[in-house]
Amino acid sequence: MPRTTPTLSRREVLRAGGLGAATLALGISAPEAAGAASPSDGSFGLGVASGSPRPDSMVLWTRLTRDPLAPDGHAGMPLRSYGVHWEVATDPDLEHVVRRGHALAQPELAHSVHPKVTGLRPGTEYFYRFRSGTTASTVGRFRTLPAASAVPDTFTVGVVSCQAWYHGHFTAHRHLAAEPGLDLVVFGGDYVYEYGITAANLWRQGVSVAPEHAAEVQTLEQYRLRYALTKSDPHLQALHARVPAVAIWDDHEVQNNYVGGRSAYGLPDEIFAHRVAVAYRAFYEHLPVDLEALPDGPGSDITTGFDVGRLARFSLLDTRQHRDPVPETAEEQADPARTMLGRAQERWVEERLVDSPAVWNVVASGVVLMPVTEDRTDQWDGYPAARKRLLDAMARSSGVVVLSGDIHHAVAGELRADVGDPGAGNLGVELVCTSVASDGDGAPTDDYAPDWLQHDYVRLYDGRRGYLTVTLTPQAMTSTFVCVPWVEADDTAPREVLARFVTPAGTSRLVEA
Repeated sequence: MPRTTPTLSRREVLRAGGLGAATLALGISAPEAAGAASPSDGSFGLGVASGSPRPDSMVLWTRLTRDPLAPDGHAGMPLRSYGVHWEVATDPDLEHVVRRGHALAQPELAHSVHPKVTGLRPGTEYFYRFRSGTTASTVGRFRTLPAASAVPDTFTVGVVSCQAWYHGHFTAHRHLAAEPGLDLVVFGGDYVYEYGITAANLWRQGVSVAPEHAAEVQTLEQYRLRYALTKSDPHLQALHARVPAVAIWDDHEVQNNYVGGRSAYGLPDEIFAHRVAVAYRAFYEHLPVDLEALPDGPGSDITTGFDVGRLARFSLLDTRQHRDPVPETAEEQADPARTMLGRAQERWVEERLVDSPAVWNVVASGVVLMPVTEDRTDQWDGYPAARKRLLDAMARSSGVVVLSGDIHHAVAGELRADVGDPGAGNLGVELVCTSVASDGDGAPTDDYAPDWLQHDYVRLYDGRRGYLTVTLTPQAMTSTFVCVPWVEADDTAPREVLARFVTPAGTSRLVEA
C-alpha cells in the first residue's frame, strides 16, 4: 500500500500550542490556597530568572522539578498543579520584602510560572526568591529600568548566542556572570539546538547523556527535555540569577534553517506547523518572557522593545517567523517585495528608530545584517531589498547599533549607507556575538575569513567562543569582545579580551581602544 502522509486539523495544531485563559492566568498569579500540596526536595532544579524589564515591573520565572532530565519531559513531576510562592525584597537576605504573591505551577506549562511583579521603583536593585512548601529556590537579582525621563550615567549589556550544550562547556556564561556593572543579558538566538546528541557530536567532555537525547527534537516533551538539559548548566543558571534577560530566537529553537512555517527538510507544512507550535510553547515555558510570547498554535509574538530612560532604545526583532523563503535565483533574491521581517514588523521597527528620543538605538537581529557575500542567502544578504528598507530607517535615526549572532564568529563592522560607495558614510555599527559553545573550541581564523575581511568596513573577525559586552553612556559606547581559549575539555578556560572598540556618541565608527 502507498504510504500516506498524516494530517492535522487547525484545531489540533492550536490545541498543541494554545492554552486556556484560566491556565495562563494562574501561571502568572493565583490565590494562596491554590495547589496547596507541594513537591518534595529539589523542586527548583533549573534555577530562576527574570526578564521583560520595565521601570516599574519585571517578569520572574522558575520551573518546578523533581528529576529535571526525566525522559518524559515532565521533569519527574506528577501531572497535577502546585502552588508556588514568590517574594521580592530590596536586600539579598530578603528581610525587607516589598512584593509577594502566588502562582500555580501546572503540568500544561511544564510546571513553569511567570509571575509579573508590578509597582516597583525605577532604577532600583531588587532580590527575589521562590518557595514551594519547605523548599526555597536560590536568590535572584535584578534592577528595574530607569524612569522614562532619566539619562543614566551607564548601562551595560551582555550578549550571547548559540549555546549547543553538547559542543562544549558554558565557560562564557561563567565569566559573563562575573562581569562588574552588568545590567542585562541579551540572548541572540539558538538558546537550544534540536539535533540528536550522539557520540559523534558530544564534544563536551566529562559528561554523558541518556539514550533519549539521541533523537532529533520534534515533540513538546522532547523540546522540554532539551531546554531542561541546557538549563541544567550551573553557569547558565548563575547568569540568569545575576541579571534580567531578554531573548530572541533564530532557527534551532525549532529546526535548522526553517523559514516561516516551512521546514528546510521537506516536512509537510501541516505537520511542521505542529512542530513549530510545540517549539514556541517550550520557548515560552523556559524563558522569563511576558505573556505576549505565548504562542497561539504555530504563531508567536516575541517582537518587543523597551527604553533605558533616554539613554537607549532596544528593539528585539523576529527574523525567522515572518520572512519569505530563501531565494532560489538571483532574480528572486533582488525582488523588492521580498521581506525578512514581514511588513508589520518593518513598520514597527521603523517607527521606533525614527521617533526615538534616545542617544543609542539598539536593534537585536537573529542573523547578520551587514553585506558579506551574495551566496549567504540565509542572512540579510538573501533579502537585499528588505535590508535597504531597514537601513533607510536607520539613516533617519541616530546612534544605531545592531546586535546579532548566528555565525559562531565574533565580528565588528560599520554599516555603510551605500556599500558600493565608501564615501557615502556610515549609519550605524554591527556587533556580532560569537557562540557560547556551538562548533566547539573554534579558532582565530578559518576558510570563511576572506569573505568577511575583503570589506574595509569589517574591523574584527575571530572564530573562538565567548561573549560580548556593550557599555552605553551619554558620551560613548564601548564594545568588548571576550573569548575563551577552549570549551570542549572543561569549564576552566580563562577570560581573554579579544578586542575593544569605542564609538563616540553622534558617530557610527568603531575606534579600536
